[in-house]
Amino acid sequence: QVQLVESGGGLVQPGGSLRLSCAASGIKFSINTMGWYRQAPGKERELVASITSSGWRNYADSVKGRFTISRDNAKKMVYLQMSSLKTEDTAVYYCNARAKDSDFDEWYDYWGQGTQVTVSS
Repeated sequence: QVQLVESGGGLVQPGGSLRLSCAASGIKFSINTMGWYRQAPGKERELVASITSSGWRNYADSVKGRFTISRDNAKKMVYLQMSSLKTEDTAVYYCNARAKDSDFDEWYDYWGQGTQVTVSS
């Protein structure tokens, strides 16, 4: 079965750092884009960062300069290095993978179960 397994979440103090990891498995098609989304209570899920297989990166304005996304295509893993964390970064972080079935020109989105990141004193 398809699995996206996140790890690295936890409790960190403001100004601290945390590194999230996500391992994808069971995806039959080529993964074009991997990314991280987050959702705080009462808020919409939002894109934090994404990266294509060729290395193109996109960041939410709120995390630019503080977060860095990277990936290992061979291992089908994506990482999110978070620095200078703020209390407003507190959320459940979800790993996402977008894959394409080239035979039928169809796209599929896969999601991890989420990992809690809490930034608090």
